[in-house]
Amino acid sequence: MENTTDQSTIRIKKPKWLRVKLPTGENYRNVRSLVDQHKLHTICESGSCPNMGECWGEGTATFMILGNICTRSCGFCAVQTGKPEEVDEFEPGRVANSVKIMGVKHAVITSVDRDDLKDGGAEIWAQTVRAIRQQSPGTTLETLIPDFAGKWENLAVIIQVAPEIVSHNLETVRRLTKQVRIQAKYDRSLEVLFRLKKGGMRTKSGVMLGLGESVDEVIETMQDLRAVGVDILTLGQYLQPTPKHLPVMEFIEPSQFEKYRVLGLEMGFRFVESGPLVRSSYHAEKHLFD
Repeated sequence: MENTTDQSTIRIKKPKWLRVKLPTGENYRNVRSLVDQHKLHTICESGSCPNMGECWGEGTATFMILGNICTRSCGFCAVQTGKPEEVDEFEPGRVANSVKIMGVKHAVITSVDRDDLKDGGAEIWAQTVRAIRQQSPGTTLETLIPDFAGKWENLAVIIQVAPEIVSHNLETVRRLTKQVRIQAKYDRSLEVLFRLKKGGMRTKSGVMLGLGESVDEVIETMQDLRAVGVDILTLGQYLQPTPKHLPVMEFIEPSQFEKYRVLGLEMGFRFVESGPLVRSSYHAEKHLFD
């Protein structure tokens, strides 16, 4: 489905309780300098994350590998779509070096989708995990991975290097998947999470709210994620990155996010981060458990 909606006619005023802190402070400037110096791509920037100021101010960042041009064109995502550049074989070492310089205790790594590559980028993923462990053996890792287009031999590469947490976002409810994640499939994402869990991984997934889903659909999605054994759930408010992207249909009240959090814990999720500004890697270091 193409984004042909006249989005200028669908504008909902942002509520007063939804405020994003501007990125400031010495720690933020240090991280900004490091990212620029080592030519790193972070989803913080490419995804226009509202928590960039807070996270970078604490000296942490989520690194994005395999370039910053995605082969997919999801209706919600601010990452550039197009023909990616050649794979940079030195990228894993640069990311690992930066993790070491920053003294990161828990690193989050994500990537663009690389449907143009036979392995979907799986080997660069594995090299990045190995490089970080070699240079920073005390650092724990969360990998926020794509679906590898359902090529399970590529997913197996991630399982073999066994990050402490493996995340794959469902992003939205079943009914809206074709509109929100144009080249993705709801059941394929559930299959990714099922196979990760079967492979012994600690699993995590995230869902955006405010795209037109109903409360019942959110609950059904949460149940689907628990049915495949997902351990950690994040729920956050969708924010339209540019006028060309899908519009916000509703701003979800903080009280409703809290209801989802309580319900998620009752369902059996080990951790539930639920709030308007929650994103996949928000408070990621807290999601490690015995």
